[in-house]
Amino acid sequence: MNRVVTITIAAALSSMAFAGVSRADSLEMNTPKGIEQTLRNFQGNDFNVQEVYNWRNFDDETSGPHSAPQRSGEAIRGIQASIDANRSLAHRLNNEGVNIRNVVNAEQAADGSVTFYIR
Repeated sequence: MNRVVTITIAAALSSMAFAGVSRADSLEMNTPKGIEQTLRNFQGNDFNVQEVYNWRNFDDETSGPHSAPQRSGEAIRGIQASIDANRSLAHRLNNEGVNIRNVVNAEQAADGSVTFYIR
């Protein structure tokens, strides 16, 4: 009986720890379709912008991190179209000096924030 109570309490505590999982907990959130959906509906101001290296010339190491995975041309166009479709996001990025045509990737973090990668 004591073991059953202990296991029950442990299970309850561990489930409470996962109850606060953030908005972006889906494994699909950074797939091309997932990030496009996120960008079309993104209303927050919680984003940052990172420059990436020129993927065609890896000697250019003054412009940013290598950490952004390269997207296909189709995926990049999808990201840019999703930003265009969200006028308030496009306006906020423009205010930050970001040309949407320079956005080559976007990733959503588990806390719901978005990082835009530009070239």
